[in-house]
Amino acid sequence: MTYDLFLALLGFAFVTSVTPGPNNMMLLASGVNFGVRRTVPHMLGISLGHALMVFLLGLGVAGAMRAVPYAGTGLKVASVAYMLWLAWKISRAAAPGEGRAGGKPFTFLQAAAFQWMNPKAWAMALGAVAAYAPGGGVAEMALVAAVFASVNLPSVTVWAAAGQGVRRWLEGPERLRAFNWTMAGLLVLSLWPVVTMKF
Repeated sequence: MTYDLFLALLGFAFVTSVTPGPNNMMLLASGVNFGVRRTVPHMLGISLGHALMVFLLGLGVAGAMRAVPYAGTGLKVASVAYMLWLAWKISRAAAPGEGRAGGKPFTFLQAAAFQWMNPKAWAMALGAVAAYAPGGGVAEMALVAAVFASVNLPSVTVWAAAGQGVRRWLEGPERLRAFNWTMAGLLVLSLWPVVTMKF
């Protein structure tokens, strides 16, 4: 990979990682409801899980999916159903300190597995593979995956920290409820790309 292409990949990874999407909406909500420290496994799961996704897609998973009839449609239906369920869970999250009834932060494995249901993660991974690793070699894909992992973690940390930053302002139950419903609504709106995306 040339130096110019590497810089372009860094820019692509940063812009796609730091802009709003399902992962970042969930991290913002998790920062509010659980704080940054308890959200660390979620952040690591996103960064490393997405890097693994990029690597595997580059090694042929995308082509295998295209060869299986209705695989893309099945993924879309599963993604929408799962993300609607997550939106419902976010809308019902309890205030910090109110016990476990309102839910728990994502674990590392949950966040890593979620990348396969996240339409923005698919778009990022497929875009990176097509634009920056057309050769599809193992070393080339490992480099692209490593760039995503290293750029993604600080990018998603910003969202969890922003959530924790507004936590005190949201201590009132009405404000927290309005925030959680807003985050749930934004998560549902972020489903729009999955409707039009082709795998």
